[in-house]
Amino acid sequence: MEKLKAYLDAEVEARDSLNELCEQRPDPLMIARRSMDELHALTCALFAYGSVKAIVPFLASLHQDLVDLDEPELRLVLEGKYYRFQNSEDIIQWFYTLKALKASGGAEKAFKEGYKCDGLLGGVSTLITSLYDLNPYRSKGYEFLIGKPIVSIAKASAMKRWMMYLRWMVRKSELDMGLWSGVQINDLIMPLDTHTFNVSHRLGLLTRSVCDMRAAIELTERLKEFDPHDPLKYDFALYRIGQEKLG
Repeated sequence: MEKLKAYLDAEVEARDSLNELCEQRPDPLMIARRSMDELHALTCALFAYGSVKAIVPFLASLHQDLVDLDEPELRLVLEGKYYRFQNSEDIIQWFYTLKALKASGGAEKAFKEGYKCDGLLGGVSTLITSLYDLNPYRSKGYEFLIGKPIVSIAKASAMKRWMMYLRWMVRKSELDMGLWSGVQINDLIMPLDTHTFNVSHRLGLLTRSVCDMRAAIELTERLKEFDPHDPLKYDFALYRIGQEKLG
């Protein structure tokens, strides 16, 4: 394990740099960091599914100030825009929801209402519930974008996009924005996707065979053996190792 820790620590040090966020190695975080705004970052995180080569150009076309536009102007700007499962109405309604969230105090405030009572997953569920409460609009694409509140850890998906968003908001590094305060770094849960899931198995960090919330928690606990304070410092390195087929 010492050898594996040394390998991962070296990867973390090498990749904790803004040079990792470039056209040659695109990542949705490169768009989120342009504004350093929690609401625009939430848009970047929740639309971060599919091919990164499609994600980044789409996110680059969504400006931070869309959240402040009135309905006629917003519809004019977003007419005909779509992304995979979200049609133009889904995207328009998402920005209505963000505008309402901003008026209600923002994402951090909603998250902390759940976090202070029920921990990280309680915070995520409270924020998701708040988003639905702020806008009655529903569609398959809109609900896929936001996801579902966590009823049971045993039945929950890995919620990779939400866990990634929290990493961006809570950690402060060369990559992560650290816009929020009062959330413990070691409460964060690994954003588990196919790349990270597969490479974690190959490295002997994960035994669970299903890529779900229990697997994300298992991996997080294993990485706490390497760094109890900040296990998610390994996330971006593991993702890149898997993406680049190095591990």
